[in-house]
Amino acid sequence: MKKFPVPEPISVSVSLETSSFITWEKLGESMKQKYEQPLHYLTQILLKQWDESSGNGINNNNIEVMIMKKQPIGNVIDPRTAEATMWVIENFNRQFVSHHYLAKIWLSDPNYHHF
Repeated sequence: MKKFPVPEPISVSVSLETSSFITWEKLGESMKQKYEQPLHYLTQILLKQWDESSGNGINNNNIEVMIMKKQPIGNVIDPRTAEATMWVIENFNRQFVSHHYLAKIWLSDPNYHHF
């Protein structure tokens, strides 16, 4: 992955409006566009897991989509806090994840080409 600088905490702006994202994945997409850099593969996987854990995933036992009212993340957590949290995770993934571990996880994911 090309070296992209992680924004300093002071430069993390408040421009992400509360209503601009509903899910963690949407927040990740808006950050990718805003900072013009991709998020680490493991960061994207974590965001997907967080969204699924909130009940917005598929129940594999009954093969039915759980329909729940999606409450915007910005109503639950301050957008600045959510963005800062994601940058901490992103920084960790960029600095400490072994490329061997990442390759193993990536190849075991049937949707790895999606990212």
